[in-house]
Formats: sequence, C-alpha cells, structure tokens
Amino acid sequence: MTNKYYVAAWLALGVAALPHLAKAQASLVQKKELGTDGQPTLVEFSAAGRATLAATDGAQVLRQQLNLGANEQMRPAKLETDQLGFSHQKFDQYYKGVKIEHATYTVHSRANQVQSISGDYEAVPTLSVQPSLSADAALAKALAFVGAKKYMWQDGVEEAGLKLQANSATATYRPMGDLVLVRDNRQNAEGDGPLVLAWKFNVYAQQPVSRTYIYVDANTGDIVLRDAIIKHATGATATFATAYSGTRSLATETATGGYHLREYTRGLGIETYNCKKSNSYTAATDFVDADNNWTAAEYNNANYDNVAGDAHFGAQATYDYWKGVHARNSYDNAGAKIKSYVHFDDVPGGAGYENAYWDGTEMTYGDGASTFKPLTALDVCGHEIGHAVCEKTANLTYANESGAMNEGLSDIWGASVEKYTCDNLGLTKSTWDIGEDIMKAGGALRSMSNPNLYGQPALYKGKYWAATTTAPSNANDQGGVHTNSGVLNYWYYLISMGKSGTNESGNAYSVAALGISAAAKITFRMESVYMTASSTYANARTYSIQAATDLYGAGSTQVQAVTNAWYAVGVGAAYGGTTPPPTTTAYCTSKGTSQAYEYIDLVKLGTGINRTSAANGGYYDGTALSTSVAAGSSQTISFSAGFTGSAYTEYWKIFIDYNQDGDFADTGETIVSGSSASTGTLTSTFTVPTTAKTGKTRLRVVMSDASATTSCGTYSYGETEDYSVTITGGAAIAATATQAGLAAATISGDARLEMYPNPATDHLQLTLTNGADLTSVAVVDALGAKVLAAHYAGNGQLDVSGLASGLYTVLASDGQHSFSQHFVKQ
Repeated sequence: MTNKYYVAAWLALGVAALPHLAKAQASLVQKKELGTDGQPTLVEFSAAGRATLAATDGAQVLRQQLNLGANEQMRPAKLETDQLGFSHQKFDQYYKGVKIEHATYTVHSRANQVQSISGDYEAVPTLSVQPSLSADAALAKALAFVGAKKYMWQDGVEEAGLKLQANSATATYRPMGDLVLVRDNRQNAEGDGPLVLAWKFNVYAQQPVSRTYIYVDANTGDIVLRDAIIKHATGATATFATAYSGTRSLATETATGGYHLREYTRGLGIETYNCKKSNSYTAATDFVDADNNWTAAEYNNANYDNVAGDAHFGAQATYDYWKGVHARNSYDNAGAKIKSYVHFDDVPGGAGYENAYWDGTEMTYGDGASTFKPLTALDVCGHEIGHAVCEKTANLTYANESGAMNEGLSDIWGASVEKYTCDNLGLTKSTWDIGEDIMKAGGALRSMSNPNLYGQPALYKGKYWAATTTAPSNANDQGGVHTNSGVLNYWYYLISMGKSGTNESGNAYSVAALGISAAAKITFRMESVYMTASSTYANARTYSIQAATDLYGAGSTQVQAVTNAWYAVGVGAAYGGTTPPPTTTAYCTSKGTSQAYEYIDLVKLGTGINRTSAANGGYYDGTALSTSVAAGSSQTISFSAGFTGSAYTEYWKIFIDYNQDGDFADTGETIVSGSSASTGTLTSTFTVPTTAKTGKTRLRVVMSDASATTSCGTYSYGETEDYSVTITGGAAIAATATQAGLAAATISGDARLEMYPNPATDHLQLTLTNGADLTSVAVVDALGAKVLAAHYAGNGQLDVSGLASGLYTVLASDGQHSFSQHFVKQ
C-alpha cells in the first residue's frame, strides 16, 4: 500500500551478498518501510534473519541492505546501549571520503543479533569532491550572508575565555570550514534538493546574537542551507525564594565571600551566572549570598535577581527528570555540565532581551521587555535544555518539518519536566500550556492541548499550518518551526491524556490515554534511537510506532494509541485501517509544469479557508482546510496572484463539485471565470445551489497564463490549489446543479493591504497598494475577539507593543473596501 506518507513493503530477501553468513535461502527481512525518495527508512529482520546477522556485521548489513556503491562508506560514529538491552550503533555516510550531512544509519542489536536498521541513506550520483572555492573565500560568503555587526571571535575577552575553558591555546570561535556533501535546500523546502559539495561553518555572532551552521556551495559560493544552533526558545543546600516556583531547596557551593549558585552532585555540575544586562559570558559573575538563605527581600528587586533561582532550579529539575525518567546523565548522557546565564541582553544596557536559548554550550536567559517577563520559568528551562538533548540525539535540522519537530520535542520535554517536578514537589502549574509564567499580558506562548488557541495547527497541513520554504530564515520562522510544531505537541497530548473526536478533515478518531510517563518513554525512544537529522512527520509516525513496539510489544494498547493519535493529527491511517490515498486521486489532475513565475498567494472562503502562500511547484493540496456553506446561500470568495517578477495577465477558473461526482464538468460548477493583471485581492460572489449535495466536496482554484486552461490537465505557468467545502442543508442525493444564480462572476478589487515587518515586535506599517488612506483599523486575536492593546495612530503606524506573543489579524477599511491580514507578534 502506498501514499504520500510512506511506503511499506513486506519482503523476503536472500543473503547472497553476504556469503560468509551462510544460509543463502534464509528469509532475512520481515518488514521494510521506504521514504518518499524510495530509500529504506526502517528495515526489520525476521527471526531467521536475526539469528543469522551478528551485531559485529553491522557495517556489512548496511552495505548489503542499502546497496552501497564502491565510493560509499558507512563509518561508525557512536554506540549506545539502552534499558531494554538494545545496542544502537550509529554510522555516518561518506562518499569518496567526504561526510554526507544528516545521512546517518543505525544498526539496532540485542543479544549480539541485528534486530533492525533505520535512518536516512542518501543515494549519491557521481559527484566530484574537489572544491573550486577555498575555505577562506567560502567563509567570506557565509559572513556576508549572516551580516552581523560583531562576531564572537572579534571579542578578545570571549576568545581568551574560550581558550581557558578548552585548556587549549588554539581554541577559537572563528569558523573553520569542513568539506561536506549536503542537500541544496533552496531547491525544495522538504530537503530533497540535489546533493552538492559545500563548506560547513559554525558562525557565532555576538551582535545581533545568532549561532548557525552555514553551508556554502564549494563551487558556486551560494548559501545552500542554514541550520540554527541557537533555537528561538560539593555544595550546600540553599533556600531560594524564586520568581515562578515558590521557595525551593537548591544545591549551592560554599566559596570565599559566601555561597554561589553552583553544585556538583548532578553530573559534572550545574552553574548559574549573572550577565548583568550585558552580552558577555566571560564578564559574567557569580550570584553570592552570605548565609545561603536567598530571601525575597534580598532578591525580588528591581533587577529581578530572584529569577537566578528559577534558572538554577530549572536546570536541576531538568537534570533530575532526565535521570529519573530516562536514566540519562545530563543532556549528553555523559554528565555534561549545565551552565545558565541570566540577565543577558544582546544590546548591553538596552530595553531587555525577549528570548531564551541554548547555543550549543550553555543556557542564556533574557529579562524580557514588552512581551515577556524574565524567561526562566520551569517549562522554558526544560524546553531549552531539550534542544541540547535533541542536538546530542536526533540532531534535527532546524528548518521546515524537521525543525518543527525539534521545537515540538522541546515543548514536550518542557511540559514533561514541569509535570514530573510538580508531582514530586507538590507544585501547581499548567502542564499543557507552554510559557504561561512569563507572559506579561497573561495566556501562554502555546497550548499543547489546543494548538489552534495560539495560532498553531492541530492537523498536519491543516488550519494555521505555515508554509515550508526553500529559504528558511528568521523572517519566515525557519519555515514555520514554532507554528508547525503544534502537530507534534497535540499528538503527544493525545497519547498522554487520550481523547475521542473528529478532526478538521472530518475523520473520527479515538486515542487511549497512556499517561505522560509512557508517552515520554515512547517519544524519547523515537527521538534518540530512530530519528535522523532530516526526519519528517511521516518518519516520526513510523519511528514512534516502532518505539512503542520495542517497549510494549506489537499490537499493544500503546502501539494502537500512538497510531491512532497520528491519524487524529492527519498523518497516516488509524490502527488496523488502510492508509487513505492522497485526496487528489479521486479527481483529475491540474497543475502548472514550468518554473513558478506566478502563483496563487491567497484563497479565502468562509471561516475555514484563509491561506496565504508562496509558490508551491504548480500544485497545492489544501483539502485538509475546509469551510461550511449552506445550500442556497450567497458566498464571497477572495483570491489573489503572486509573482516572482512583473505581474502578467492571469486567467482564473474556480470550481466546486456540487454533486460530488468526482469532476467539475456539470452545469453551474464553474463559479469564477475571468482574467486580471492585478496583484491585489480579487473577490467574486456566487450562490450555492439548493440542489447541491450535502457533505464534503472539492473546491478547485486554477490560475494560469493560458485562457484555454480547464479544470483538468496541465499548463505551463501558474498554479492549482484544491480545498474542501462542506455543503449543509442540501440534497440528500447527488443532483445536477442548476445554472440559476451561478453564472461565472466577474472579478473586482484592485487594492491589497500590505504590512511590515511581519513578525513584528513593536509596530506594523500598514499601506494599501492603491494609495488610499485607511479609515479604520482593528486587531482581533486567534479567537476573533477584538484586542484593545493595539493602537492605530492614523498615519499607517499600528502600535502592537502591548500585545502578547501570538497570531493576530488586522481588520481594516478604506471606507469602501474591507481588508484582513494575519501577522505574528513576537
């Protein structure tokens, strides 16, 4: 059975390629699952195969199963053993001696028998690994791309501090290029562009703060990928009145002058420092208390020094969670020291830093400004150190789907740390709200139990899904990583708490509650054992089911719950069911085939369909988005064209399959037919016939440069987008739509609301493309409630500094036309 999520094949393969293992007739493979590139992502061996394949033959098993070429090597990278008695040997893939980034494969063995293999294998075409661009020239390209005012290696104090910390006179923050092969992510947002030879640099910027792996094409100098490292979000016993978690007992260190926030009973230690509203780690100092009783009277001051206790407590609680639940010794399972820096400000003495992050070495917490209080809440600590865990396990690339799951996993660990700690200490916090303690205006950053509440999707590619992109950047949130993480968050909530219902796609689901402890064990096994850097949501489904099978057995309640939860969030089939085919197969295809010079950038109908987007390669399946329309009702659909260059005349055709017969050929099913050279929002009004069939049906929007384009077939330039419409109050059986009220409507509208910057921190600049003045402006939140904290000055400036972080909509008018546009408040 095949679908867009995965391909599963049940195979029986001989072992002729491994003659020294004998038993040439044995059936080795029990199950093999293939990714969208046709390469295996998981191979499970049969009992006969397991008896034949010794763990020491792992490299040869990979060579045979992956059909490696003469120029390809799998080199051992790391070996770990888990609580189930499995050993997991990770291999990195090389081609002609050059490492292929994100291509890793793991051999899973128990009792010296190979049980399965999993990972991401890259089929390599014939490539040259000789660069025409030097490392120094490539670094210049990388630095020009980052464009920072100052870098860490340009700060003599920080350089000296690194040399001291590393105990090496040659240690430096200055990037040293590594030659690698990597996918050119400019070609495809899903990370399956061509492999290119590239220089890889670890670029740490001080002003503004960023730390990123930059990949520079070693022949052209183009930036082909950026992978953010900084992810945006014997002592004594102290008594500390923290800001967010009450008075807590903390381990501290006795030193000259008093007690410091350092302790060495957990791994190699936990240390918390004061950046004193600067951006220097080297100049940071200890917090010191004379009697080890850190009272509110002393530390709940104008500088918020009490949050140092929260950072220290959060690090200790996070260490205790990983040790107590997963038997993991710190984030790297080797006791790594956890260092935290509070009162950090990227602009020393500035308004305050609205972020917290793990930079690959330490934790950094800002004091907040207009949106946040100091960002040291317990679940934020657990979230950020969760990025460190991911870095040491799956190392998910911080862009698009893999980046969304990187963020989702950190939310999962933030919630899990908070729940574990609260249960042990009798604290009361909201497990499924993320960042509720740090919001100045109340609410939370995200809701795992109701992602839509704060503008996140609860369904894969459903409502609020952010478009992935071939050029991930801070401007597009690295391809929606903080938005699309809602899908993984909701999946975790479902397997923890259980739920029955109907999702946005109209599919009924039922998920048994496993409890957060079992859910966490399954999720961490998925992350640490099976996931690779380029894993997608489809891979996560495969690997979590395998993890649940490892832990609880095939067909167990846990396996069923995990499977059904993925079905609930729109990834794959329910347990025991067949995987639904792609929703486009019931209808004829319609697609633009050439480079996307023009594309559909807005479709809006009713309350359920309101999607803005960039080019989608000629076709976009948005059938997960649906809106209800009543038979006999008048409806207005809005749409617009986007262009990579100049605007051209485009021909629009919009169809609804009213009788649900799988085509758009019946009378009256063409609801829009016209042309326009406008980039503004166009509108058209149509009437749903009373004879339309009740239930869900297809809405198709076609825009092309060819006047003869129909609802089916391909064309050169343009795009087709499909959505769902649910008819209510219509006919009980299919009927032919009448033409009454359904004549092809004319297109009107020549203006569009534009705003920048988006995301915004303090102000939005609003303009209309036709030059008209705005006569009214209002802001509503994700629930449609008017927000009073936003103020319009009447000069195009919308003050949003008083808003909490989240997704909002601007509603505006020029006195004749109404406009709406989404924006994100950071």
